[in-house]
This record gives sequence, structure tokens and C-alpha cells, in this order.
Amino acid sequence: MMSIIYLIFGLVLLAVSGDALVRGAISAAQRMHIPTIITGLTIVAFGTSAPELIVSIEAALNNAHGLAIGNVIGSNIANTLLVLGVPAIIATFALKADGIRRSTVFLIAVSLVFILFLSDGLVSRFDGLILFTLLIIYLTYSGIMATRARKETLREISNGEIVADDGDEPPLTMPWLLGFLAFGIIGLGIGGKLTITGALGVANMFGVADTVVGLSIVALGTSLPELAASVSAALRKQAGMMVGNVLGSSVFNILGIIGITAMLMPLSVPMSIISLDMWIMLGVFLLLLPIVFFTRKLNRIEGSIMVIAYLIYMGLVFTNTA
Repeated sequence: MMSIIYLIFGLVLLAVSGDALVRGAISAAQRMHIPTIITGLTIVAFGTSAPELIVSIEAALNNAHGLAIGNVIGSNIANTLLVLGVPAIIATFALKADGIRRSTVFLIAVSLVFILFLSDGLVSRFDGLILFTLLIIYLTYSGIMATRARKETLREISNGEIVADDGDEPPLTMPWLLGFLAFGIIGLGIGGKLTITGALGVANMFGVADTVVGLSIVALGTSLPELAASVSAALRKQAGMMVGNVLGSSVFNILGIIGITAMLMPLSVPMSIISLDMWIMLGVFLLLLPIVFFTRKLNRIEGSIMVIAYLIYMGLVFTNTA
């Protein structure tokens, strides 16, 4: 009974916290004259990835390596198929914000590095250090791009040019902005933890293996913050924030979560992940290329297909438990 209560309360907290984080991040972007795509790639993405980090470190320390790695791979697949698919069902949105193409290519590149490390059956401390170093490079580059964008916007303002606002709502006052960001990030972490605790409590009744739990229930549970934040961003017509959240979270999952976890403890890789799941993750990311480079939008039909594809993947997870 307590597991069900944890699950319900966790889901509610995730939804409320996701909305708070998006509102705070949008206001921060407006105040600093930074495009919402960059805010989504950094503040929102890392905040919504906090549950994955907590779970993977705890799993590694408890010798559940399959859960630690499965959580990241499963979350990345859910991020793409669900976190983009569900908002697309709500409303068609464009993928034209500056940085989406560049971030998608970078995500695929780091995925290839990740797969290389997984393929020998062990993610070593040195592998983790390389991944974490790439994260620092990514953050540095994002900071440079944010600074350039801010300077360009301020130049346009000083020249009297009309600058389109990133959102319809006026920016929050500073105390409220900080409060929304703090509540969003902390609430998402607590909500993700409660959701996972409840989901695992229910899953234990069925005696499911830790790798399968990591790829499915835990991955879905830790992806709920991204889903909550993206649905909120979609309802507020913030496509840049939403896509940035998805891409940034996936990058942080690989470079930050696996990087930090592996530096603490080398991770052994289950054969089922090497034979199937890591390739599905890469395939899902590759599917983004024609969308962000050619059609540059997601509609309800494509969103429905993505959600159905995720359900099919869940079926594969439970039939590939080797």
C-alpha cells in the first residue's frame, strides 16, 4: 500500500516541480537575454536529470551495475520517444531554434563514444574520466554560446531593434525566480526518488531482474521529470526549452551520470545491453537527424508513432533478459 502512495505522490510532485522549473528557467532566460534552447540544454536538463544521477550512484554502490547503466540507456530512449512524442501529441511544434542541430550531432557523437566503452563489457574509471571531461567541454561551449547570444541581444536592444520575447508571460521577480528554480530542482529530485521507490516496491512482487528494472520502471520513473518539464514547456509554447531539455538531459545522462558513477566505481555491462539496448538508443538518436535537419517539426502523427515505438521497446526489454 505504501508503494502505491509513494508512486502517486511522486508523480504529482514531478508534475508540479517540472512546471515550476520551466517557469523559473524561462524567466531566467528572459532576464539574461539568453535563448531558451540554451537554458533548456543546461539548467532544465541538468535539474531534471538529478533523479538519474541519484539512482545510478546508489545502484553502483549496491553492486547493481545493470540497473545503473540500464537506467541511463532506458532514460535516454524514453527521453527521445516519450518526452518528445507526448508533447507532439498535444500540439505540433517546430524544431527551428538555434543550436538544435548542433546539439543533436553532439549527442550522437558522445553516444558513439559511450557505446565504444560499453562494448568491452566494462566502463572503467578512466572511461568515466573521459566522459566527465567531455561534459566539462560541453558546459564550457554552452557558456560561450550563451554569452554570445546575450551580447547579440543586448546589441539589438541598444540599437533600438525590436526583439521578440521568448515567452508571452513577463519575467518573474528575482525572489520568485530563484524560488521557482529551487523548488523545481529539489522537488524533481524528491519526486523522482518517491516515484522510483514506489515503482520498485510494486515491481519486487514480480521478481524482475535489476537490468530489466533499470531499463524499464526506473528509467521511466527517472524520465518523468523530463516529461513533466517538456509537457509544461509545450503548453507554454516553448519548443526551444522543450527540445533543449531532451537533448541536454541525454547528454548529461551519458557524460555526467555514467562519468561520475564510473569514476566512483567501474561498471560491468550486462550482455543484454551490449547486444540490444545500446544499439536501440543509438538508433533512436539517429532518427532525430532527418527531423531536425529536414522536416524541422513534430506533429501528432509522428508523436503517436514515437510513443508506440517506446511501448514496443518495453516489450523487447522484458523478452531480452539474458
